[in-house]
Amino acid sequence: MSGDRAPAPAPVTRGVLGVTWRQLPFFLWLIALWMLLWGQFTVLAFLTGLVAAVVVTRVFRLPPVALSGRLNLWYGLVFVVTFLVALVRGSLLVAWQTVRPGKPPGTAIIAVHLRTDDDLIMTHTAVTSSLIPGSLVVEADRDRRVLYLHVIGVDDDDDIDLQRNTVLGWEARIVRAVGSRAQLDVIREATIDTPRQGGTPT
Repeated sequence: MSGDRAPAPAPVTRGVLGVTWRQLPFFLWLIALWMLLWGQFTVLAFLTGLVAAVVVTRVFRLPPVALSGRLNLWYGLVFVVTFLVALVRGSLLVAWQTVRPGKPPGTAIIAVHLRTDDDLIMTHTAVTSSLIPGSLVVEADRDRRVLYLHVIGVDDDDDIDLQRNTVLGWEARIVRAVGSRAQLDVIREATIDTPRQGGTPT
């Protein structure tokens, strides 16, 4: 019988801490999403969002989300500011469309084919588009990377193209903030004509 000892098993604590650290942005995103859905940025909303995030990540044991490991603080700030402006603008626009005289605003179901192939980017884009008044994601085709949205305030094909480009703009901003290098290359290679499409204002 050999006197050599079997190699000690690798400590699991380091692995658990590593997974927790990598999933921390997703955890914080769940809290922010909870606060946005309730429309409250208070201590109570944060605490209830914290509880909801713990329940989602611990009770419903889903596979870890593969994050890109890239975070651009400048484009993250651009996304947040642009989102807040769009939130206020969308609220005012929908309110005006509701009370203005004349015919009611036109509505449509539009399909938007995303340029990146990533579940997390698709989810972020869908949630962002749905949180802005005037548009709501009604279905998501994960295999083909297509979002179907119900939008209001459309009267012609130009309005539909504008709504579609707006969604692609949110996808581009999200990729610039947290997407991988490969996803960023895809966005850069896409035709970007206006800041609304996620380009950098010049």
